[in-house]
Amino acid sequence: MKFTLSWLKEHLDTTASLDEITEALTDLGLEVEGVTDPASKLKSFTLAKVLEAVQHPDADRLRVCKVLTDEGEKQIVCGAPNARAGITVVLAKPGDYVPGIDVTLGVGKIRGVESHGMMASERELELSDEHNGIIELPSGEVGEKFVDWLAANRPEAVDPVIEIKITPNRPDALGVHGVARDLAARGLGRLKPIADVTVPGSFASPIKVVIAPEVSEKALFFSGRLIRGVRNGPSPDWLQKRLTAIGLRPINTLVDITNLFTFDLNRPLHVFDADKVRGDLVVRPSAEGEELLALDGKTYAFAPGTMIIADETGPESIAGIMGGEHSGCSEETVNVFLESAYWDPIAIAAAGRALKIASDARYRFERGVDPAFTLPGLELATRMILDLCGGEASEVVTAGAVPDTTRSYRIEPARISSLVGMDIPEDEQRATLAALGFRLEGDQAFVPSWRPDVQGSADLVEEVARIASLTKLQGQPLPRPQAGVPQPVLTPMQRREQAARRMAASLGYNECVTYSFIDAQAAALFGGGSDAVRIENPISSEMTHMRPDLLPGLLAAAARNQARGFQDLALFECGPVFSGGEPGEQDLHLSGLLVGATAPRDPYGSRRKADIYDAKADAEAVLAAIGAPAKAQINRKLDGWWHPGRAGNIALGPNALATFGEIHPRVLRHFGIKSAAVGFTVRIAAVPLPKVKTPSRPALLLSDLQAVERDFAFVVDAQVEVLTLVNAAAGADKALIERVTVFDQFTGLEGGKKSIAITARLQPKDKTLTDAEIEAVSARIVEKVGKATGGVLRS
Repeated sequence: MKFTLSWLKEHLDTTASLDEITEALTDLGLEVEGVTDPASKLKSFTLAKVLEAVQHPDADRLRVCKVLTDEGEKQIVCGAPNARAGITVVLAKPGDYVPGIDVTLGVGKIRGVESHGMMASERELELSDEHNGIIELPSGEVGEKFVDWLAANRPEAVDPVIEIKITPNRPDALGVHGVARDLAARGLGRLKPIADVTVPGSFASPIKVVIAPEVSEKALFFSGRLIRGVRNGPSPDWLQKRLTAIGLRPINTLVDITNLFTFDLNRPLHVFDADKVRGDLVVRPSAEGEELLALDGKTYAFAPGTMIIADETGPESIAGIMGGEHSGCSEETVNVFLESAYWDPIAIAAAGRALKIASDARYRFERGVDPAFTLPGLELATRMILDLCGGEASEVVTAGAVPDTTRSYRIEPARISSLVGMDIPEDEQRATLAALGFRLEGDQAFVPSWRPDVQGSADLVEEVARIASLTKLQGQPLPRPQAGVPQPVLTPMQRREQAARRMAASLGYNECVTYSFIDAQAAALFGGGSDAVRIENPISSEMTHMRPDLLPGLLAAAARNQARGFQDLALFECGPVFSGGEPGEQDLHLSGLLVGATAPRDPYGSRRKADIYDAKADAEAVLAAIGAPAKAQINRKLDGWWHPGRAGNIALGPNALATFGEIHPRVLRHFGIKSAAVGFTVRIAAVPLPKVKTPSRPALLLSDLQAVERDFAFVVDAQVEVLTLVNAAAGADKALIERVTVFDQFTGLEGGKKSIAITARLQPKDKTLTDAEIEAVSARIVEKVGKATGGVLRS
C-alpha cells in the first residue's frame, strides 16, 4: 500500500513530521516497508544567478560563467546551450553529491579553466528525464534552498512516498483514509471527515441490475447508475501525479477516478461503457464454455459457476475482480454506467485463485471492504465524475441488500489494563475506541462496519493496546513463589533429553529435525498407520499419519543425502513418537542412523563399513549418559523393521531400554537407501530413575589391590551366542569378577565348532589373591561356561 505525504494530509490535519508519522505507523501495526523522500537527496543544492557567460577560450560548446552564490561570485564552466546571463539556476557546489550522475563534485579544470561546481539539469537531480539544458527557475533568491523553492512551487516533486505492509486482518487500512484514522487515534492530528454527498438522479436508468438467485449468497449488494453525456479524456494533472506517485499508469479520467477511490477510500468501483451494454446487467454464474477478454489483455475461460456480470450478449466483467475489454471506457465513451457493489470475500478469493488473477479490486474485496460505504462511495464517485467529465446522472438502481454487520462487545476497562500490562485510564480507553470509529453505549462497544476483523472482546483489548503503544510497557520481574534459591526448572526427563542429545552429538552424529508426520506406507512399515494416528486435515499426501518411530525421518534424510553424493552419514534425532491418539500414547525417543563407512579414506586402513557393534556401542554410550544401569540383558524380541539376525534389545527384564542393529533390507528398499544401514533407538522414558535422588555424584570406589586377568579359549557349537558365554563366565563369582570381555573369535573348526577367547578380570577388595584362589575361580568359570554352552577349553 503506497501513498504520498500530501495525500495523507488531505485526510489528516497534522503538523507531525515524516519521521514521526512513519514511526507511529510501524508502532500501530502498519509496518513501513520503505520511504522515498526526494527532498533528502536535494538538500545541499541552492539557488544561484548567472551574472556573465562568455565563450570558453579552448572549446566551442563550453561557456565560462560568473555565478553569484551565497558564498560570493564563483567561476563555473558549463556546456548547456541555455547557459546565459540573467537566469536563476540550481547550483551544486564542490563536495555535493549529484544523484543523477552518481558523482561527488570537486574543484576541477575543464580545458584549462577552473570550475567551482556545476549548474544542474533536471535529469542530474532525478526530477525528470529532461537534460537538454540546465534548470531555469522563474523565481527565487540567491542562496535559497532548492528544496524550499520546490516545496513552494512544485510540491509534488518533493512529496515523500510511504509504503506500508498491510496484514490480512486490516482491510480498513487499504485506503488512505483508514491509515489517517489510525494516526488520528494515536494523537498525530485530526481526522478529516468524508463529505456526505447525495447526487439526485434526473432520469431513470435504462440499465437495471439483477442478482440471479444462484449467486445471491455471493453477490450481496449491487448498485449503479448511468451518467450520460460525459467527456472522457486525460485526467487532471493533480490526479495523474497522484496515481503516478504510487506506481499506477494514468489511463483516462473515468478509469483514473475508480483507481483513486480504490486507494483513497478503499472503495473499488467499475465503469462500463453504457453504449456497449445490451440490456440489463445480471450477476449470475457462468455457463460452460463462456470466456472473457479482460482489461489486462488476457482471455479467461470460466469454470461453470464462476460469478460474473453479464448482459444479454454474454460476460462483461468478472465480479469483484476485473472488468472486460469490450465494455471498457475509452476517450470515445459518452455514456457510462458506474458500478459499486459488495461481494462475499470468500467467493472473490476462490474465483481469483481459480483464474490466477491478482488485481487491486480482488485484493480488497477478498479481505473485506466496508459494506456500508457501498452507496456513499457511489455518490462520491458520481460527484467527481460530474465535476471532471460533466454529464447528467440517473437515479441509482440496486439489487440485494447491504448486509447487517451490527455487533457489539463489552468493554471491561480493568481487564483491558490487566491484559495489556499498562495502567490505561477508562476515559482514555473509551476515547481510543471512539476515535477508531466504535460507537459506545454504556459498557458496549459497537464495531464499525469497516472492521470485519473485530470479532470479540479480545480484539477491543488489542485495539486499545495498539493505540496506547506497547513500546511503553515497562519490564517487571515476576514474583517468586517462595524466598531463597530457586528450585531447578528442568524436569528429570528434560535433563535426560539434553544429556542424550549432547552425547549423540559428541559421538559424531549430526542432529536432524524432521516432521512428526509421515505417509501411510512408511508408518505401516514401522508398526503404525492406524486411524488413531491419522491426521484429520493433512498438509500433504506425504504427511498423513503421526510417526510411530524416528527412523523413517532419518532414513528419508539419508536417502536425500545419498542422492546428492553424500554416502557416509551419521544422523540422529530426538523427539516424540506416537503409538496412538490418546494422552499417554506418546513417548520420547532418540534414534541414530549410520550409513556407509565410519571414517574417511586414509593410508592406515581406518576406513571400514559401519556395523552392528558401532550401533550397539553408541546406544550404550547414550544409555550411560542418561543414567541407565551398567549391567543389562540382550534379547532378540525385535520389531519388524530390524534385521532378524543382526539386531538386539538392551533390556532390564521385560523393559527394553534400547534397540540396535541393522535395518531390514525391505525397509531400506522402500526408502531408496543404496547400502546397508545400522541404527539404534533409545527409549529415554524407559530408563528407570535413580532410587536415591541427590545433587552430588556417588564416591568413586577404587581398590589398592592388584587386579588379575586370566584368558580362556572355549570351543563351542557354531550356534552358541557369545553373550551367553560371557554372562556365564561373569556369573562364576559376581563379587570377584569385575568384567569379562571377548578378544578373539575363530570359526571353521572341525565338526562345525568355533573358538571364543575371553579375558576375565578379577579385582580383590580385601586382600591380594593367592594362586590357589585364582585357580579356584578359573575352575568355576570353566564349569559355568560348560554348563551354559557345552563348551570346553581349547587345547
